[in-house]
Amino acid sequence: MPVAYTPGLRIAADTILRQTRRLPMRGEVLVRPGDSVGAETVVARAELPGDMHVLRAAQMLHVEPNELAQYLVKRPGDEVHPGDVVARTQGLWGLFKSDVRSPIAGAVEEISTTSGYVRLRERPKSVEVMAHIAGRVAEIIEGEGAVLEARGALIQGIFGVGGERRGRVRVATEGPDQPLRPGALTDCEGCVLIAGSSADGAAIASAAEAGASGLVVGAVNDQALRQYVGYDIGVAITGQEAVPMTLIVTEGFGELPMARRTWELLSSLQGQLASIDGATQIRAGVIRPEIIVTRELAGASAPEAPPAQILEGGARVRVIREPHFGALGRVSALPSALTEVETESRVRIAMVKLDRGDEVRVPRANLELIQE
Repeated sequence: MPVAYTPGLRIAADTILRQTRRLPMRGEVLVRPGDSVGAETVVARAELPGDMHVLRAAQMLHVEPNELAQYLVKRPGDEVHPGDVVARTQGLWGLFKSDVRSPIAGAVEEISTTSGYVRLRERPKSVEVMAHIAGRVAEIIEGEGAVLEARGALIQGIFGVGGERRGRVRVATEGPDQPLRPGALTDCEGCVLIAGSSADGAAIASAAEAGASGLVVGAVNDQALRQYVGYDIGVAITGQEAVPMTLIVTEGFGELPMARRTWELLSSLQGQLASIDGATQIRAGVIRPEIIVTRELAGASAPEAPPAQILEGGARVRVIREPHFGALGRVSALPSALTEVETESRVRIAMVKLDRGDEVRVPRANLELIQE
């Protein structure tokens, strides 16, 4: 039977994972190959220079720039706090003093007797990269970060908002076809909630207000998403939204039951610590939102390459366009001849036996592979 290549979605109960944790700039790597790390272990750290503030000191003191040095109270390298005097004139008989005070906490970086300016720099800001998952350091990226190796469950969604968070898995609905109800959310501080078919704006807000660190749900509608984020989401990468809780969608938009296999795997992880990330990119360099629950790595085999994303007979797939959007099934045939579809285009199709029982023809570009 012919085969084809198509985007894939990984759902694995036990797999070997490799994640690269990298600083946005060069810094110091704090771990070494072979080290065991927890989810909140700091892997690498860098110091981001603080903002520069320029004071027109000579002008503020009403003196010439070349006279500024004799009025300085602080020198280059000296630490300053908000309100500290940097330069001061004595005035007449000690009266009518003029001061130049620091508006920030930081240090004096430069004093120019040519311009009469004093440059202050805020304290450096520490940028840290945590491991995010519990595992082992496989290799070091000198000055940048590390590659981590872990073993555990991996569930990828199709869309998410919000960045990296962690929490205990808690199932919040009775089944994969049940919507999340706001009134059912109690005692979920710091949890990653697993919901069924959908969550409206009130349910999402309620989960966030209850202190959940994440919500994984089958589907949401665009109105609920806009209400939660505060604006329309475009095609750029997500994950940097200023939201109190990470939201991950596993099936699509509207009201779709969570896939039975995804539901059963997530339910089996009840009470375990999950690392989640809502970052999504649907353009080149696809990034999927992920839920990861790691287990003991000891005795694991060497890291495996991800399965090839090949569409072939028997492959598990999801339809990602109407009229069968969100439907799950298996490829029953891959005709090699071009076929005319409703748009009058001639494309290569796949015959898919849907879980609901009927067999449909779907353009191959409208399928997403679910890697088993």
